Amino acid sequence: MDIIPLSRWDTRFWAWVIDFILIYIVISVLTTFLRFAFPTTTLWDFTFGGPLSFELSLRHVTLFFYWTILEGYHGRSIGKMALNIRVTGRSGERIGFGTAAIESFGKAFLLPLDCLIGWLAMPNTKFRLFNRLSNTIVRKTEDTPPEGIQYVKEKE
Repeated sequence: MDIIPLSRWDTRFWAWVIDFILIYIVISVLTTFLRFAFPTTTLWDFTFGGPLSFELSLRHVTLFFYWTILEGYHGRSIGKMALNIRVTGRSGERIGFGTAAIESFGKAFLLPLDCLIGWLAMPNTKFRLFNRLSNTIVRKTEDTPPEGIQYVKEKE
């Protein structure tokens, strides 16, 4: 039986923070450019009214596509790469774009609710609700050299 070490919540949080800051910077630069280029356009923010109103911003949509593409292709976002964690299927297999889209939806649009339901309904599993819905886990990765390989420092 293989052992797959799951990532800790704090590691996942810091990976999310890195990704959020990165996307925030990119979106801030983009919206600043758009505001100067098209001063009367409100293309970067959409607000839907009603009793269950929520704000859908370019930042949310960008985060959704960012995570879907990177995690669907490589299993890792830049934040996850920095902290040596990755999203995989329950058995450690790679996920595709469809699975990554389901998994990313919760953290891009519904993160507080996604985490709260995961913590309350599935305690001690380290699953968010959308991890359960997409049959994914967030696991530690080991960046160790292949068997029989040893790395040495270059002589100065």
